[in-house]
Amino acid sequence: MKNIAFMIPFVKFREEDENMAQMHRWAIALILTILFMSACSSPVTTREQGGLIGAGLGAGTGAIIGSTVGHAAVGALIGGPVGLIAGALIGDQLMHQETRQDEQQRQIDRNQTELERLRRENERLRGDPSR
Repeated sequence: MKNIAFMIPFVKFREEDENMAQMHRWAIALILTILFMSACSSPVTTREQGGLIGAGLGAGTGAIIGSTVGHAAVGALIGGPVGLIAGALIGDQLMHQETRQDEQQRQIDRNQTELERLRRENERLRGDPSR
């Protein structure tokens, strides 16, 4: 009987630990959900897309290479940041190229508008007999 009395407080303590662990899981899930929702509130830029893709590819490649020598986690931890930096640099270059192309297209549109204005003016001057 003494052994049972000794075990009852221990069982309650384990139940409390499990309840606390469950509360911690819910809190972590709530925090992660809030972080993901706030991170996705604005559109992802090309630089960020490149960084995310690069980080994933770098971590995957690092894990594959690391697993060949028995240290997949270390390979992923090294490959992830390297891929992130490389992907962000590539994404940054693509973003600058898109910006240049957008500016060139705006200039083409302005030139087209001016060309149409000059054509109309030319037609008006040709059609006016007093000049």
